[in-house]
Amino acid sequence: MALSCIVFDCDGVILESVSVKTRAFARIAEPFGPEAVDKLVMYHKVHGGVSRYKKFEWLYREVLGREITQKELEALGRRYVEIAFEELCRCTLVPGVEDVLKRWNGLVPMYVCSGAPHEELNIILRGRGLNRYFTGIYGSPPAKAELLHSILDLAEADPAQTVMVGDSITDLDAAEAVGTLFYGRGSELKGGSFPWGEDLTGLNAWLESL
Repeated sequence: MALSCIVFDCDGVILESVSVKTRAFARIAEPFGPEAVDKLVMYHKVHGGVSRYKKFEWLYREVLGREITQKELEALGRRYVEIAFEELCRCTLVPGVEDVLKRWNGLVPMYVCSGAPHEELNIILRGRGLNRYFTGIYGSPPAKAELLHSILDLAEADPAQTVMVGDSITDLDAAEAVGTLFYGRGSELKGGSFPWGEDLTGLNAWLESL
């Protein structure tokens, strides 16, 4: 099979940044008490790949019992960036991902499809010199499945010849909704009916087998 396109999530797939973001969500919820911290962290872990703003809205609605205002939403967004941004710029790469990017660079179009805010995502990946590997880097909004669909339209790529590489159920759901192949990374996805690895050191061999 000829590959049309490879699409990567960012956190936990390109950057080893999941723990960075988990700590940031915990600090966001601290002013609301330990129960709010536990619930937001749990929600974040279950819904990796979902926009942080959707998680803030969930915190207010389901834990604090009211809707968040736009002003509060923007303030939490700024606070989150203050907490996490510098560490995101320094964190390590997921083992194996750089080898994959170098192997397929110039051979197959590669894209980033992330739940992180679009502008912030581009700043971080440009700052780390990783943007040179990608035809396009796209973040939220919209939601992951809609964003993945838009990327494939833009690339004029056949979903059946496209691989989505992700580390969360959100990524898997997006791949299934759009009809792409899927390669899972990390313990959350272990045991599925798709190829999987603790990291991405086995991804090149699997892509070559296609």
